[in-house]
Amino acid sequence: MVERTYLTTSFKEKDEVKALGARWDAAASKWYVPEGKSLTPFWAWLPQAPKVAQSPPSTELDVQAKGVSLSRLLAGVSAAISRAFADSVWVSAEVVRASANRGHYYLELSERSDNGDVLAQARAVIWSRHAQALLTQFKQATGADLDAGIKVLLRARPVFKSQFGFSLEVDGIDPSYTLGNLEAKKREIRERLRAEGLYGRNRALAAPWDYESVLVVAPERGAGLGDFAKEAERLQRHGVCSFAYVHSRFQGEGAAAEIRVAVSAALATWSSPKLPDAIVIIRGGGAVNDLAWLNDYELAKFVCECPVPVLAGIGHERDSTSIDEVAHRSFDTPSKVIAGIEEAIRTRSQEARAHHVTVLAMVRSGADQAREEIRQLRRDVEGDARASLSTSRTEAERWMNSIRLDAVRSVHQGRTSSDAVYQAVRGDARRTVALIARDVPALFNGLRLKAIDSLNRARRQVDGQLPLLLNRATAVVRSRSQGVESQLETVFERGRRSVRDASSKSEALMREIAGQGPQKTLRRGFAVVRTPAGHTVTASREVADGAVIEVSVRDGVIEAVVRGTRDPNAADET
Repeated sequence: MVERTYLTTSFKEKDEVKALGARWDAAASKWYVPEGKSLTPFWAWLPQAPKVAQSPPSTELDVQAKGVSLSRLLAGVSAAISRAFADSVWVSAEVVRASANRGHYYLELSERSDNGDVLAQARAVIWSRHAQALLTQFKQATGADLDAGIKVLLRARPVFKSQFGFSLEVDGIDPSYTLGNLEAKKREIRERLRAEGLYGRNRALAAPWDYESVLVVAPERGAGLGDFAKEAERLQRHGVCSFAYVHSRFQGEGAAAEIRVAVSAALATWSSPKLPDAIVIIRGGGAVNDLAWLNDYELAKFVCECPVPVLAGIGHERDSTSIDEVAHRSFDTPSKVIAGIEEAIRTRSQEARAHHVTVLAMVRSGADQAREEIRQLRRDVEGDARASLSTSRTEAERWMNSIRLDAVRSVHQGRTSSDAVYQAVRGDARRTVALIARDVPALFNGLRLKAIDSLNRARRQVDGQLPLLLNRATAVVRSRSQGVESQLETVFERGRRSVRDASSKSEALMREIAGQGPQKTLRRGFAVVRTPAGHTVTASREVADGAVIEVSVRDGVIEAVVRGTRDPNAADET
């Protein structure tokens, strides 16, 4: 029996010796060199040869004039590589392609210059005995699959096999290198934008006070888009906010440029003169290397320079890209983006409702105040008029009494004077008659005539004084009457002026009330709920099941019956 040449190999080296042509002896549990095969390729594993970096003995390679076979040449190369790299080394490279087969994981690696030129490339393999543990550890640390487009730091041993050529056998991966590479790229973008004064520009824009129109860019038929669109459609159906959608790739070469082109084209052809209130950039979660395509300087710069706020909802809570850093506001998921928009709209609605209630209260208060002022003015006017009339009446009565008293006094004085004159004349006449009768009877007739003449003068004097007294009394009464009429006219003019002022204030207040009506809010799709008694309903607890309510909308009033109430905060969030 021919004695076999056994090899001293480790478990890791079994694939190498097998590739060189060694056979397995199950009884001896060792690899051996088949009969007739050269020992030169197996020099490093021969038991009598020390494993040092020295050349194998010169045998057939030196004496065969016709050259060596390809297998021997490649075996020598394999042995040289094995001696040069007895242990694994750390290698940095970019994964170009990755695939799995029967538990083994095959990679194509490359290294590129700053200009994108390929400097080196090689194949690598992670045998099944290492693959599951290494790939699981890598994903747990980075959140990414070991896939194309990601940079890695691998611990590998160079191997050359005659049948398969050169490759790297990977037995370790450093996840921190991959994370560091991604963070280094984001840091580079961040520092460059800061140097150009662009970082934070979009965040500095004023937040939308309300949302009427929104531009959304997302991968077509993406899961994140579906969650977003479901809630957005509800808002659009009720006329609260409109949404326009454009689609783009979010991973792969050129994805960042495609996003910029899609958004620019949508803004350039925007149908309304007013730009959208916000631009939403969303996509569902994915591997870190998938999201790494969004860490692009030009895309980040585009977001910074957008004229309207940009809302980002990319990936999951753990994911972060350059877009998240420079956007006006960043959300963990697309669902949280639409939730944030809904919350802003809900806040503005509550503010509008509160303002509406305040306006109504102010209108009612103003109307009540105006009515009270009008009533007070009317009371003041009536009081002033009554006081003026009373004063005028009192003055008129006083003057009339004075006039009557003066007239009576004048008549009495005239009558007294007339009686006195008459008595004096009569006495004189009697004395004269007596004298005449006694002294000169002949003159009786003359005296008689003289007495008659004196009597007539007295009567004329009395008659002349009576018209004078009457004219004086009439003049005094007329003067007092004119003063009363003048005071009454002044009172009436003051009353008319107060009424006109009150009317002007009432009309101005009613115009202000009409201008502050709720129609503007109702046209936006909101409604005002009242009870049949006219009480405004501001909380669900104010109505009971079965109660009748009136819902005021833009073009009319809807009567409804309450079937039940519920707390909107109890609903599940998407």
